[in-house]
Amino acid sequence: MRIGVIDIQGDVSEHVRILESIGASVVRVKRVPDLEGISGVVIPGGESTVIGSIMSQRGISKEIVERSIPVMGTCAGLILISKSVDGRNGLMPLLDISIRRNGFGSQRESFETDLNVKGIGKFRGVFIRAPVITEVKKGDILAEFGGKAVMLSDGKHLGLSFHPEIYGDSRIHRLFVDRLEA
Repeated sequence: MRIGVIDIQGDVSEHVRILESIGASVVRVKRVPDLEGISGVVIPGGESTVIGSIMSQRGISKEIVERSIPVMGTCAGLILISKSVDGRNGLMPLLDISIRRNGFGSQRESFETDLNVKGIGKFRGVFIRAPVITEVKKGDILAEFGGKAVMLSDGKHLGLSFHPEIYGDSRIHRLFVDRLEA
């Protein structure tokens, strides 16, 4: 199975390493031709406005939506695949949710916590200027923190407010790949 990782900014190498550790063939996606033959794509965290702007300029976001490529979006990646962001239309409205950028606070308020992820169990979540999911119109909530959804799925798409790649735990990446194989 070939999985793309958007290689513009963020923990690209960490996502690549985890995906390769579970047997996926990984393509670093910098341009539209890099999307050829992939089964899904991971959009890492980072600065959502930068990542989104470059993806849009290069036509990557449009291709992902038009080809219905399943996406796992983490932190900034979640922002990019949400239908509503701070009351405005999202770039790639793949998840019918509303979010608020930096909803868990600024860089100084970044934190780690143990989450109970449906189908996985205890998972260490790292929240860095993380978005808050304020409304879920469609999808299955897989983890919550403070009464708010922080991980959800809709079909083959996964969205996470936190960074699952920090500690090298492969279980969420495995969940994404398993959904693509189903």
